[in-house]
Amino acid sequence: MKLLVIGSGGREHAIAWKLAQSPRVQKIFVAPGNGGTARESGLENVALRETDELIEFARKEGIQLTVVGPEAPLAHGVVDAFRDAGLRIFGPTRAAAQLESSKDFAKRFMVRHGLPTARYATFERAADAKAYVAEQGAPIVVKADGLAAGKGVVVASSVAEANDAIDGMLLSNRLGEAGARVVIEQCLEGEEASFIVICDGRHALPLATSQDHKRLRDGDEGPNTGGMGAYSPAPVVTPKLHARVMREIIQPTIQGMARDGLPYVGFLYAGLMIDREGRPLTLEFNCRLGDPEAQPILMRLKSDLLALIESALDRKLEQATAEWDRRSALGVVLAARGYPEHPVAGDRIEGIPAPSEDCRVFHAGSRLDGGQLVTSGGRVLCVTALGDSLRVARQRAYAATEGIRFEGMQYRHDIGSRGLRRA
Repeated sequence: MKLLVIGSGGREHAIAWKLAQSPRVQKIFVAPGNGGTARESGLENVALRETDELIEFARKEGIQLTVVGPEAPLAHGVVDAFRDAGLRIFGPTRAAAQLESSKDFAKRFMVRHGLPTARYATFERAADAKAYVAEQGAPIVVKADGLAAGKGVVVASSVAEANDAIDGMLLSNRLGEAGARVVIEQCLEGEEASFIVICDGRHALPLATSQDHKRLRDGDEGPNTGGMGAYSPAPVVTPKLHARVMREIIQPTIQGMARDGLPYVGFLYAGLMIDREGRPLTLEFNCRLGDPEAQPILMRLKSDLLALIESALDRKLEQATAEWDRRSALGVVLAARGYPEHPVAGDRIEGIPAPSEDCRVFHAGSRLDGGQLVTSGGRVLCVTALGDSLRVARQRAYAATEGIRFEGMQYRHDIGSRGLRRA
């Protein structure tokens, strides 16, 4: 089989790498890919981004399955277009992907279908939003309604900080159309976890649990990012809590989307907050594998990813099972200088270790320039390792990180610390 993976990040590198392990796969094209996918055996980058170009390429090459990695193509309707062209593709439709592309849509959906979540209100006028913040007080969360590449959430510790975020989105147009409307939420306290499932419109198959680190610097300090590292499994998600999440959040979501006439097929990511009483609350939905959660999760997946995706597309997911490596996995993100506000591109990347059975470096913001790897985005690499314990996986990942060099390289030194405390 020939497959196509759409995207250029670390998640897409991990997806393509895992799909290439299937004995039925002949070749995988990645559009547009990155420096890592360009060098990965069995993968080939194609410099295509537009939907019509991707459809033409899929027809010409006889692509039998396309897998969509990032959120933007889903929000723009790439799945609808491929389906209309008679091409097999895995991911939610544009309408179903509103669970991620519109925070207001997602919150209204959660309330309508009784999912546990934070209080909220939606605003298009800054004055109204500020009046609500004054009434609610701080801490409080200000979110851009649309897709903002991980930069649309501000956890404000004061009313003044919340008002600055509102001004930046609604008045200064800092996030463009994504911030033309804001969702303001109650600030939930507890421990976050990522709960990702594969859906076929009626059923959900849970993947391994994971937990990521959103803040730039150690100790959860600094600005929010797209994620500075992740590990799997997440000890905070006990077997009892896992069953509760499936019962109270995942199944009602799948059933609710079907009842609303938007059957959900694809990866579904529920960002959870586990409160002090151990209750799971829904922070957000993503319509894709998380990044950097995908890297440690897929390192642990022993089953054929292609077979799982086909089970979902064939509406036979209830018959599928996923087998997992008993070991832990941990990924450390190496980010470019200036990230997240103004990442610098073009710096030479050196010292990446050769992949081994228990340690791999997945690329995100990298590209080849005359055979030399250079930075090309904010989050550049994710060094991901397996270990018999979370501590061993962490030691292995950081040991591999020590030899990698590029100008201004940033990374956290405490990935996995919450999991280690629980363990």
